[in-house]
This record gives sequence, structure tokens and C-alpha cells, in this order.
Amino acid sequence: MNGHVFGGFSLILIELGLIIVGLAILARLAHKVGISPVPLYLMAGLALGRGGIVSLELSEHFIYLGAEIGVILLMFALGLEYTGDRLGEDLHHGLAAGLKDLLNFIPGVVFGLLLGWEILPALLLGGVVYISSSGIIAKLLCDLDRVCNGESPVIMSTLVLEDMAMAIYIPLMTILLVGQGLFSGLAAILIGVVVGGAMLFVALHYGKWISRLVGHRSNEILLLTTLGMALLFAGIGERLQLSAAVGAFLAGITLSGEVAERTDHLIGPLRDLFAAVFFLFFGMAIDSSTLAPVLVPAALLGLVTAAAKVFTGWWATQGSGLTTGSRLRAGITLIARGEFSLVIAMMGISAGLNPQLGTLSAAYVLFTAIFGPFLLRVTEPWLARATQIPVSRECETTSRVREGRLRRYLHKSAPHHPRGG
Repeated sequence: MNGHVFGGFSLILIELGLIIVGLAILARLAHKVGISPVPLYLMAGLALGRGGIVSLELSEHFIYLGAEIGVILLMFALGLEYTGDRLGEDLHHGLAAGLKDLLNFIPGVVFGLLLGWEILPALLLGGVVYISSSGIIAKLLCDLDRVCNGESPVIMSTLVLEDMAMAIYIPLMTILLVGQGLFSGLAAILIGVVVGGAMLFVALHYGKWISRLVGHRSNEILLLTTLGMALLFAGIGERLQLSAAVGAFLAGITLSGEVAERTDHLIGPLRDLFAAVFFLFFGMAIDSSTLAPVLVPAALLGLVTAAAKVFTGWWATQGSGLTTGSRLRAGITLIARGEFSLVIAMMGISAGLNPQLGTLSAAYVLFTAIFGPFLLRVTEPWLARATQIPVSRECETTSRVREGRLRRYLHKSAPHHPRGG
């Protein structure tokens, strides 16, 4: 019995080892070519998922959990780049951009109706094409070193507002799909709005106090505290009808100063590992054998909605002082759809709606997840020429100050904590 258990455990370790080594090879290839590794991770997941070349069974549950943690760490790391005051200003100025971004809901509804679908699947398809992927976009901003670009605050505020809109959209669609009572459905929406507002209030007004509370000279203690905090905020957000991604992002912005600097340094390797697992799992979730019949309509929908995102990104940044390249880059960065889109499609599948909704959504998400980063890469030389001020000077200066403080701190604390603990 014990031999059987330990034998199975050894096979799981071997499978996980091969997967991580494979991801490392893909990352090396992407680095050599000079592109983001995200599309390669997605293609690898497609090859290892249902209908792919090889099917993973032993490590599937670990990969699923790792994927969820990957999204949380990506958003937490991005939150560390923002102070509460800066986020409040971004959301204040980004509200108009978020309202304009709602126009991206329309192409999905129209496309579903043109396919002859009923109104409910069409409304779900509208949600699928509306919301950009926080995970993919966060990874792009980190990989391409664009967190400090002038358009990044607009991108982040748009993502946060999109995820907050899901706190209203998903409970509302639940009412329509499963006949949930009006009172309970409205209560779920109200809970999501209240929780999101409360978490944002805490982040904006008590961030400095929380930073002092969690700070510690020991890197080990700081890492355990902040990682637990990120998971806790994400779990609370998910449990109370708010996105786990939004919860993790808000956890990040509650930290500031030296605590945020050190946490960003400590969390980086974990973020990169679990982010790679997330994109692998995302590809694995798609049954490649069902994609062929919907590839053409999915690509057509992807091109239409990509154009819509670029247009709304351009429109949303009007009057922001950004250059032509920055405004276009904001829209192109938001093209990729991902985790939330699949969740919305799954709602329709579970309710027994049009089965084409699932396969079309999967093909569409895969197309945009690959096309978005690719388009951003190939247009970057032109965008760079069209961008007179490529980086937010305030953010660039802050990053340099952070790096200098972090180096001084590590040098000072090295004799006392030779292993970072």
C-alpha cells in the first residue's frame, strides 16, 4: 500500500518536473526571439489538454491550483507598484474610460444575434468579449517592462473597473439563467459593490498603517505575511462576489514604501513561476478537437472586438496628455481576453444554453490571447517612434528610488540575515 502511494507520488513529481522544465525551455526560446512567452505557454497547454497530443492526469489538480495562485500573484505584484493615493486618482480619472470601455459589450451581443442565438446566450457572449484578461495583461506589462509607461495607469484602472463590473454582471446573469429570486440576486450584487468599496477604502486610507504593521526586518517573516495577505484578500473578494484578481490588486496597493519595495523583490520569483502555470492551464482548459468548426467565426469576432478595444482605448485616453503611440498601445494591450471570459461561457454551458457558446468562446479567447500580445510586439517599433515620452517620469523616478533603497537595505541586512530570514 505504502509502496503504491509513494510510487504514485514519484510519478507526480516526475510529471511536474517535466512540465516546469518544458516551460523553462519555452521561456528561453521566447527570450532569445525577443517576445513574451505567454503565447508559447498557451500553445503548450493546448497540446497537453483534452484533444491535444498528450493528456496530463497526475498533476492536473496541482496545475489548477497553481493557475489560480498565478493570477493572484500577478495582480498583487502590480498592486505593489501603486500607492493608494495614486490608484484613487487613476480611478477618478479612469471612470470615464471605464464607461467608454462598456461599448465593447455590444459587438458580442450583436454577433450572437447574427448567428441566430437567443438573447441569453448573446448576452453572455457580450460579457465574454467585453472583459479583458487581467492575468495576461499583467504578465505583458511585467514582461515588457511597461508598468511605468504613461498609459499603464489607464490600463490598470480599466481592468479594475471591468472586474468590478463583473460583480454586477455575473449575479445578474445568474438571476436570468437559473431563475434566482430577484431579492437574493440583488443582494448578491449589493454585497459585491459594498465589499469592493470597503476594500478600496481600506487600501486608500489605511495603507500606511498596514505597511507599518506587516513590516519586519526578516525577509522570511515579511514574505509569509504579505503572501498570506494577498491570498486572504483574494479569497475574501472571491467569496463575497468580487473578483479574486481585484482583491489581490487591492492587497498590493495597501503596502507602500520600503515594505512594498522588499515585497516586490521577494514575491517576484513566485509570481513568475505560478504565472507560467496559469497560462499553461488556460490552454489545457480548451478541447482542441472542438475548435476547427468555429475557428473562422472566432477569428472574425476577434478582429472586430480587437478593433473595438483599440478604438475605445484611443477614445478613453483622449485629453489625457498621452502621445499617439501611448494611446494606441493602451487599446492594443487590452485586446487579450482570458480567465473571466471562460467563466462567463461556462455559466451558459452549465445552464444548458447553446452548446456553440462554449466552443466559440474558447476559440475566441485563444485567438485574442495570442493575437493581442503578437500585435503589441509587431507594432511596438512604430508605437515607440510615435511616443515622444515613452515612460511616466514620476513612475520611472519612483522605481529608481525603490531600487536604490532596496539595494541599501539588502546590503545593510546581509550580515544579520545571510539567508534572507
